[in-house]
Amino acid sequence: MKFLDTRGDRRFMTVVDALLLVTLCVTLFPILYIVSASFSAPSAVIAGKVWLWPVDVSVSGYKAVFGYGGIWLGFANTLYYTVIGTLISLALTVLAAYPLSRPDFRAGKPLMMLFTFTMFFSGGLIPTYLLVNQLGLYDSRMAVILPSALAVYNLIITRTFFQSSIPRELLEAAKLDGCSDFAFLLRIALPLSGAILAVNGLFYAIGYWNNIQSALIYLNSNDKMPLQMILRAILIQNQVDPSLMANVDTNAMAERAHLREQLKYALIVVSSLPVILLYPLVQRYFVRGIMIGSIKG
Repeated sequence: MKFLDTRGDRRFMTVVDALLLVTLCVTLFPILYIVSASFSAPSAVIAGKVWLWPVDVSVSGYKAVFGYGGIWLGFANTLYYTVIGTLISLALTVLAAYPLSRPDFRAGKPLMMLFTFTMFFSGGLIPTYLLVNQLGLYDSRMAVILPSALAVYNLIITRTFFQSSIPRELLEAAKLDGCSDFAFLLRIALPLSGAILAVNGLFYAIGYWNNIQSALIYLNSNDKMPLQMILRAILIQNQVDPSLMANVDTNAMAERAHLREQLKYALIVVSSLPVILLYPLVQRYFVRGIMIGSIKG
């Protein structure tokens, strides 16, 4: 049966569409401007001639970025933190969420309360720093990964997913065939949980990719710094490695300043592109996983 929209419904949807269009424009404009500025001549960017499309197309910023070894080292470090950190976080989330989803786990409610408590209260920055230092993790790669390895929000939606999507009868049937709890999790529960794993993987990957606080606090060696630290040095501290401008005349101060400006936009595009490309791969699981994990339970 098809329901006809009333005049009020049509007016409401018109307002909603207009608001969404405005939101889309507000969201897309900064992205288009940064991409256009990265491909425009530095003098055009400084003069304010760039709006939506590149002006006097130039790729000197990208040449400098990709020709600098420090960029590749920072990119490799960020990729390491993202991949290894996401795998560790997914493992911890699943291993914590599955037993908490079992109704026969008597300690489930008290443990869930303790997990939830940490969402509102934490030990603070100084105690966490002292703990990382005493564990011998300071200035190590694990110092970037382990302190934020488990997100309680992801734990909650994963636990709810297991409760609502893995029938208890399936577990009982598996036990009759001699399947252990751990084997059931690996062979049955996880293959049926692709949606929530994809959502959690996206959340964790974006978090690790953009994580700069841990590097600021726990890292001291330049060879372990992620790409975001290089981006911070250029955008906030206005520090550019001299090797990035090796082909620029040392006396041409204006040209050096222009190239420094273009480097900022090119580096923003390079650091953001992997995450932008990642989302379409898991987009079909995203809404499904979020709705199942947040509404039911």
